[in-house]
Order: sequence, then structure tokens, then C-alpha cells
Amino acid sequence: QLQLVESGGGVVGAGGSLRLSCAASGDSLSFYGVAWFRQAPGKEREGIICISGSGYHHDYLDSMKDRLTISRSNAAKMVTLQMNNLEPDDTAVYYCAAELGLCPTRADYRGYRFSSWGRGTQVTVSS
Repeated sequence: QLQLVESGGGVVGAGGSLRLSCAASGDSLSFYGVAWFRQAPGKEREGIICISGSGYHHDYLDSMKDRLTISRSNAAKMVTLQMNNLEPDDTAVYYCAAELGLCPTRADYRGYRFSSWGRGTQVTVSS
């Protein structure tokens, strides 16, 4: 099982950018699909995007998909999420999660269990 630590959150003005990182330890990252989720106060957690070991990704959140770039380095055990043109509605705690195998599709991810989770990093976008 992987241990995950997110970093890169912070406070940014509307239209700004942030790069989130998810550092993994404990196992080879190559075998895992890694996803990003977010949860805003008073709202349900929502999936954003997932990248498989091969680098193929699934977008889960329409409101962000054109503003994101996801990448991974299996050697460095790192997944990076570049977020551009941020909006105040993007304010949330962002989490990375991992599970052995391929990423679930957009149709399946809500019922999919990711076994490893980080503790999250706060992203605040001011208007």
C-alpha cells in the first residue's frame, strides 16, 4: 500500500495557477492509478482526474478539465497536477488517492475504492 503526501496548495487570486504534487512512498508507483479529488466546505467530495501507470488519464470534472494538466514520474514516485485559470469555486481541500491497477472510467469512479489517500492540501482562490 502506498503512503501519499500532497503539497503545493495555497492562496491565489482568480485567474492564477497552482501546481499540486502528490509524493508516494512504500511501493512502486508504476502499478497504481492516481486520482485527484477535492472537497469544499459543506459539499460532497468530487473526483477531478485520474492518471494510470502508463500516463493515460480520465477526466471526471467538466468544470476543470480544460484547465488541468496531469503528469507523473514513476521513477520519482510523484504525480503533479497543474491547475490554471483558477476560479473562486475551485476553493477546496485537494486530495490525491491511489489504487492498484488502471484508473476507473468517468462512469465508474464514484463506486470505485481507492485504498490509499493523502491528508490533503488547501487551495483558496480569492475573487
